[in-house]
Amino acid sequence: MLALGGADGRPRSVGIGGAIGAINAPTVLNSGLQFAQFWDGRARTLEEQIDGPLHDPAEMASSWPEALEKLGRDSALVQRFRELYPEGLQSETVKRALATFERSLLTPESPFDRWLCGDDAALGASQLRGYALFTQYGCVSCHQGVAIGGNMFQRFGVVGDYFETRPPSRADLGRYNVTGELVDRHVFKVPSLRNVALTAPYFHDASAPTLEVAVTVMARHQLGRTLPSDDVADLVAFLRSLSGEPPRTAR
Repeated sequence: MLALGGADGRPRSVGIGGAIGAINAPTVLNSGLQFAQFWDGRARTLEEQIDGPLHDPAEMASSWPEALEKLGRDSALVQRFRELYPEGLQSETVKRALATFERSLLTPESPFDRWLCGDDAALGASQLRGYALFTQYGCVSCHQGVAIGGNMFQRFGVVGDYFETRPPSRADLGRYNVTGELVDRHVFKVPSLRNVALTAPYFHDASAPTLEVAVTVMARHQLGRTLPSDDVADLVAFLRSLSGEPPRTAR
């Protein structure tokens, strides 16, 4: 899956025993560039994030004693951990190893990266128009920084109520589930747009099957705009320029 955008392409991931997750799983690629983990930002670091899937009954439904017991059956792995960590195979060293691997999953050398570095031929005319629209419409207010997102929280539905046609699920409440503050209802971590063309479907609820739909919905609910079809096409062309080289481990 790393070579295909670092996500599973499902609206909801399938866990142990066929259990279905509650939210659309984000990509693991470039996750080390983000200021928090999960859509609701409940884990500050990649190390903290690992506890979530391990214990979640809809994902691994396990525990550290069970996981360590199973890992401990691999003598070569145990020896490798002894060589790398004075503590040996422990929950904290497993988390450190996994997080270190995840931080290596960077995807540089996208066409947009090359253009930023001075390669004028890296982007076509439609992509350049799309980037201009991306800045003019204000998309860069939230999708910013090296990950083109992933460095702030924002309400889904700044202008229009995205949830008005349905009763919100627990996942729809977003950061409210972490803080319990009403001001955080429907607030989510702004996702990174790197490799976004590879990670459909979109949004926490997987409601947008294509980039065209996602751009249209975001314009309506975040900007209060209905975009001309040409603008949508150019914005999507720009977003496709954000796909970088897959991590070396995925090639």
